Amino acid sequence: MSSPPIAFIFPGQGSQEVGMGRAWAEAHPAARAVFDQADEVLGFALSRLCWEGPEEELVLTANTQPALLATSVAIAQVLAGAGLAPAAVAGHSLGEYSALVATGALTFADALRLVRRRGELMQQAVPVGVGAMAAIMGIDGDAVTAVAAEISRQRRGEVCAVANLNGPLQTVIAGHRAAVEAAIELARSRGAKIAKLLPVSAPFHSPLMRPAREGLEPLLRATSFDDPSAPVVTNADARPATTGEEARDALIRQIDGPVRWYESMRYLRQQAGIGRFVEVGPKNVLCGLGRRIDRDASWHHLPGPEAIDKLLQER
Repeated sequence: MSSPPIAFIFPGQGSQEVGMGRAWAEAHPAARAVFDQADEVLGFALSRLCWEGPEEELVLTANTQPALLATSVAIAQVLAGAGLAPAAVAGHSLGEYSALVATGALTFADALRLVRRRGELMQQAVPVGVGAMAAIMGIDGDAVTAVAAEISRQRRGEVCAVANLNGPLQTVIAGHRAAVEAAIELARSRGAKIAKLLPVSAPFHSPLMRPAREGLEPLLRATSFDDPSAPVVTNADARPATTGEEARDALIRQIDGPVRWYESMRYLRQQAGIGRFVEVGPKNVLCGLGRRIDRDASWHHLPGPEAIDKLLQER
């Protein structure tokens, strides 16, 4: 019996850690070449930042985004060299760029320049302390959407919006800090088991990111996109982009729109028939989300190069 189709999923911010990618680069020349190229394109030692830190520099948005991109692409190169090809891919927020590089829709060099600028623009869009994000767990996405809408009505001129739909009972909101704090209290009163601020520097994937979208869109329009080698299920639509133009348009809308991750995973399971998921990144954040979405699927994390052998045995 053949194994079920496999999808590669690529993480976004929050998956970074000092040391990421080092074991892959030491074990595989193809992975090392990715980090060497990143250092050359960006003009500084991104590889050293990934492998040695310091953490306070690695977590800066403008550094985190290219660092995670490089790590994911390095791992993807090793997987490709082992003959592992996905039937479909998806990436969480920043991870969508990694997915597009892995499928050949975007060159690694172009993606590096884009995500470096993306990180800068997202940080500049809202002054530190003005915006916030919060995780709401224990009530469904519709209930959280209703909470955000009510707070927005109550606090005219302030933004509170759904930013990430991560699971059936796990949603992230973003906006002005006071509005997000008010939404936390309202969500608790409506049955949320957990409602807490997240340790992030800006209200990502909310309407407050409009300046970042306006800054990045011309760069995305000027960048060449090819058709991906496998469908890319996008954050903006939770449906596959099969052309370069569709992929570019989805990246533009992603900046100030919600990450529809739960719907994306359901699409891959129910419409695309994906049975196995491989998280291509340094941690297992997306596998954790995935197991809450569908326990019948197989969710694989790759803690190091040796994990590829198990994947190959299951193929």
